[in-house]
Amino acid sequence: MMDQTTQKGRTFAIGDIHGCDVALGTILYHLELTRDDTFICLGDAVDRGPGTKHVIEILLDLKATCKLVMIKGNHEEMMLDGMNGGHWESTWLQHGGKEALDSYGGRYDLVPEEHRIFMATALDYYQTETDIFVHATAVPGVPLEDLTPQELRWDRLKGDEEPDPSGRRIICGHTAQKSGKPLVFDGWVCLDTAAYRGNYLTAIDVHTNELFQAKQSGKYRDGRTLKRYQMK
Repeated sequence: MMDQTTQKGRTFAIGDIHGCDVALGTILYHLELTRDDTFICLGDAVDRGPGTKHVIEILLDLKATCKLVMIKGNHEEMMLDGMNGGHWESTWLQHGGKEALDSYGGRYDLVPEEHRIFMATALDYYQTETDIFVHATAVPGVPLEDLTPQELRWDRLKGDEEPDPSGRRIICGHTAQKSGKPLVFDGWVCLDTAAYRGNYLTAIDVHTNELFQAKQSGKYRDGRTLKRYQMK
């Protein structure tokens, strides 16, 4: 899997977008990304919110603007399986898949092949010298390549996990914070702030810990840092 040991420009990570296309677009407008920047989507870009199709279009367009890193979430996994008539189909449709499909006009055959490939080729994880990025969880001390799909995309954070022995911070999504605030504890940051519930979608500058947040209504705020939102 991708291993980035040298960084140019800024690095941003964004939590579960879940079809909140206006919130995503608002954050990107304010970030003013350049070719030297890296933008990491922690997975679950699709489902639940109204704009799955537009979200993927936005992310695909980012490839021409900056370095885009797309991590596969459990909802990308379900959507791919569901569109192929797999065992996740009914579960997917009941848990945000219907909204995703509606954004494409309500038919599987209207989902562009480019969008299917984009989800199918998403990474299991991404890492830099200072941080590890996964959708759901990692197991401290276990090599990333040995983590299971269950651990990478489905397991929930409890909030008392040990830090990684490498000293790198683990940045993830998936475990939705109904408070709308990132979950921060020793060695871990969870950026799923439940945007589809009407909360802010959250992105961070990985190096400065500055937060960039927007709601699907278009409301935007920045200037906050992770420290203000620590939860024990």
